[in-house]
Amino acid sequence: MSADELRLDLEELRRLEGLAKRPRVLSVLANEIRSVDAKLAKAPAEPAPQAVAAASVPVAAAAAAPTGVSYVTLGSFSWDQDADKIKIYIFLEGVEQDKVEATFKAMSVDVKFHDVKGKNYRCAIPKLNKEIVPEKCKVLVKPTKIVVTLYKASKGNWLDVHFKEDKFKPSMGKEKNPMSGIMDLMKNMYEEGDEDMKRTIAKAWSDARSGKTADSVRGLP
Repeated sequence: MSADELRLDLEELRRLEGLAKRPRVLSVLANEIRSVDAKLAKAPAEPAPQAVAAASVPVAAAAAAPTGVSYVTLGSFSWDQDADKIKIYIFLEGVEQDKVEATFKAMSVDVKFHDVKGKNYRCAIPKLNKEIVPEKCKVLVKPTKIVVTLYKASKGNWLDVHFKEDKFKPSMGKEKNPMSGIMDLMKNMYEEGDEDMKRTIAKAWSDARSGKTADSVRGLP
């Protein structure tokens, strides 16, 4: 399974975790999140983006990271928006502006933070909800957080920063749906649980599918 697919799985699991109430459901989801996070940490590094396909926006004059460098994945962040732009807030201290590397594409963003207290961090959204204008996007480092500003290609409201698709629709291709493992897990929990657990899981799936979880991950005012 690719790193992009693992990141999508991790995001969906975190949304379900935010909806769940039953201790057993929370425990199972927490274990699955740790498992997917561990797999993501071991996933091979993605190939460098092609110059033609990406607008690589150098935040500073820092040299590119050496090949094979490892990163700690930042899987959670807050965000806010207006009609023209999205602002993503990443809470990480000790970041230096000249050690930030950002790559913006029309439908994705990848921001890397090098040499932060001896570690390298990375926050990526492999598929955005809608298109952005790569050459206008920017990263600003503050004492306790990083603000990533994405300028929308067209004005309007986004329900989420991530691309929304119907993950409950069976895959028609030959490859296995990357969400099938999570669906099997939730199905087993539903079949084995009591009535309260069944109601909780059913509501979680319903809310995740309808996009009601979007507001819960929005950022600072």
